[in-house]
Amino acid sequence: GEIAARLLEHELVGDAAVVAHADAAGDKRLVAYVVAKTTDGSAEADGAGLAASLRAHLGGLLPDYMVPSAFVRLDALPLTVNGKLDRKALPVPDDDAYARRTYEAPQGEIETLLAGIWAELLGVERVGRHDNFFELGGHSLLAVRVLVRLTEALAVELPLAMLFAKPTLADLALSVGEVLNGSGAQTVPVIMPVGRDGALPLSYSQQRLWFLAQLDEDSTNYNIPLGWRLQGRLDRVAWRRSLDRLFARHEALRCTFVAGEDDPQVQILSGDRGLPVVEHDLRDRPDAQAALLDLCQEEARTPFDLAREPLIRGRLIRLADEEHVFLLTQHHIVSDGWSLGVLVRELSSLYRAFEAGEDDPLPPLAIQYPDYAAWQRQWLSGERLQRQAQYWRDTLSGAPARLALPTDRPRPAQQSFAGASVPVVIDQVLTRGLKRLSRQHGTTLFMTVLAAWAAVLSRLSGQDDIVIGVPTANRRRREIEDLIGFFVNTLAVRIDLSGEPSVSDLLERARRAALTAQDHQDLPFEQVVEIVQPPRALDHTPLFQVGLAWQNNTGGSLDLPGLRVEAAGEGLDQVKFDLELNLGEQGEAIAGTLGYATALFDRATIERQCGYLLALLRAMLADAEQPVSELDILPPDERSYLLEELNRTET
Repeated sequence: GEIAARLLEHELVGDAAVVAHADAAGDKRLVAYVVAKTTDGSAEADGAGLAASLRAHLGGLLPDYMVPSAFVRLDALPLTVNGKLDRKALPVPDDDAYARRTYEAPQGEIETLLAGIWAELLGVERVGRHDNFFELGGHSLLAVRVLVRLTEALAVELPLAMLFAKPTLADLALSVGEVLNGSGAQTVPVIMPVGRDGALPLSYSQQRLWFLAQLDEDSTNYNIPLGWRLQGRLDRVAWRRSLDRLFARHEALRCTFVAGEDDPQVQILSGDRGLPVVEHDLRDRPDAQAALLDLCQEEARTPFDLAREPLIRGRLIRLADEEHVFLLTQHHIVSDGWSLGVLVRELSSLYRAFEAGEDDPLPPLAIQYPDYAAWQRQWLSGERLQRQAQYWRDTLSGAPARLALPTDRPRPAQQSFAGASVPVVIDQVLTRGLKRLSRQHGTTLFMTVLAAWAAVLSRLSGQDDIVIGVPTANRRRREIEDLIGFFVNTLAVRIDLSGEPSVSDLLERARRAALTAQDHQDLPFEQVVEIVQPPRALDHTPLFQVGLAWQNNTGGSLDLPGLRVEAAGEGLDQVKFDLELNLGEQGEAIAGTLGYATALFDRATIERQCGYLLALLRAMLADAEQPVSELDILPPDERSYLLEELNRTET
């Protein structure tokens, strides 16, 4: 392989082999077995000196994740009778062979800055200059937040790929320093408040969504529904006051959108009017549960008027003296998934304070969403806009217009958003294995699952060119982390499975595709569609029809004193795509759902697809050098069923 080839370029190495070996904790690490040259300089090749020399040599040629964790010197590599490497005869590396990361304090301003950011975001007490971000628990979203903090502190743009290529603190600090000292550093302007006297612009994403909404003003496809069942004594005054304060605090929730002479414009409603809430009392209704379902469905079917009314509304449904259901609906043009986390946290804090008779505990916001929209118009323009547009034009050129998945029913002439979902659980044992695989190949868990999902879709469709929609929070500025608003973007991540890639090859392709897409996430998806101009049809979404969302930032649940809170989503199921895989880490496992369009698929079909994904993930762990096309995706129960059917047919 490439690592052994690079080792052989070293002047002291006569022969070398690199294998993955399980250490005492069960984690697989790369181990290099080296035969040193017997030359006049052989004394330098003894003990730790050789390992240090080889580690430095590889570190200058390969990514950090490809540098072996241990180096073992041998007199000769063991061979089988056929002259091949005898892996079973390779000695187990002892503890001294592994590189020990002894703590060494950060040096210089950039390392010290980085160490503070890592410690804060990763929740660790101290970070040494040789510590690895991902070994400390980092993942894609935390990597983005590291860059957000660096951008704020240094006022310079840094690519996400930099942290993946240089995950140790000292190496990353060196790369950051090179960017700061280089002539091509891209500075980032600060987001400043703008005046509210003149016309306020929409963000690029808002403008495109406004245009789409005008095509079907009665559509509820862009509604974001939430529902909670509240059991216990609800302080209705404190609850109402909390909702009104949230409404007044976030201008995004008070924005309406009216047609101007050329472009739509934002008008901001007064915060004094409060968040609109309709109350229903079902305590004396014998059919209370049926009535509740009717109200949930009615809420889900009610569109918003973008020009006249607040684009957030609530319904408080009283089932008993100490049982309520609260429905909260927002339009996507003023909110997104990250915003739901902000909303839940702030609503919990406000209710806790007001119920106890205290004042508003939340700090004031330095900027609001309209300030961001004005900043984005200035920042995403000119050469930067052209650079992003060219990336997507090149990346998606010639991409298939549709994924040819087999469906249970013909596709309707117009896309239906009615959906349902089945649970997906990747157990602790498999999750541990996927973490090891990810560490070995320099990927995150998300990238590894992305690769597997692409492989399953390829197998089902018979296509080797797969485009998957991946939502990204698109909050790469610290000032906007606590804002409610429409920031999220969807990236069209294109995975190439042509040419019989091995598992290792596919992981590298998924890694590269995900990182480059993340580094070009600023251009809204709707503008990407306009640039690429794929064939358009009413029966499917353009560019991709399958999504994968990874929930690193769980918004949490409402935490209200004296109340037990449960999700209540009666009658609220909708999907945006044919298939939507939503996953995230939950404790030691990975869990989530596979959502599907009920117009196309039966539940049994989707349950089989979940089985294919789990079977393929297990097969990936067995041999990372095996071609992906040869991996078995049939789960044991389905294989047994098919064999029985085959035997029955033959009989």
